[in-house]
This record gives sequence, C-alpha cells and structure tokens, in this order.
Amino acid sequence: QVQLVESGGGLVQAGGSLRLSCAASGSIGSFNAMGWYRQAPGKQRELVATILSGGSQNYANSVKGRFTISRDNGKNTVYLQMNSLKPEDTAVYSCKFRDLLRNADYWGQGTQVTVSS
Repeated sequence: QVQLVESGGGLVQAGGSLRLSCAASGSIGSFNAMGWYRQAPGKQRELVATILSGGSQNYANSVKGRFTISRDNGKNTVYLQMNSLKPEDTAVYSCKFRDLLRNADYWGQGTQVTVSS
C-alpha cells in the first residue's frame, strides 16, 4: 500500500502562482510514475502532468509552459509549480502514484485550487 498526502492548494488571483506537493509513503517501488490530475465541477478528471521515477515528464497541452512537475526521489515527493494561473485552472487537484511493476494506482485525497478573475 502507498499513502499520499497532498498540500499547497488554495485561492489565488489570475496570473498568480501556487505550488502543490504530494508526499508518498509506504511500499514505494523504485519503478513508478507520479502525477497530478484535476477535476473541475461538471467535468471529467483530466491529466495535468506526470513524471517517471527516471525523470521523464508529460504535460497536458493546456498547461505546457505554465506548469512544471518535478520530484525528489529521496523524499518520495512530487511537486507541481503552477504559474500564470487562469480561472479555467480551477479544480480539485489529485496526486496519483503508479507502481509500474505491480500495475497498481494510488490516489491522494485531493486539494482545491481556485483561481479568481
């Protein structure tokens, strides 16, 4: 089992920045992927960004150039630096840990990000 604890959400004005963190604990496999997903009211959950244990990154087109995902493998923590935030970025952001060897997914509880215009 893997437990995820997220932090860093909040309310920010358009154009502002926030940094999300997600710390994983438990049975952490060395071959894994961590990522952020978001779900806005009335919409399906969508991928924001992912990063493999080796460092390869993937971003949704809507956040490229504004958001940066990074990780500290020593701390089993993934970060999402969000800059130039827009009202359409408002959503619940959830962290996901995928154990690529066991093909198992674990989710955090989610953190609210609200961007005011």
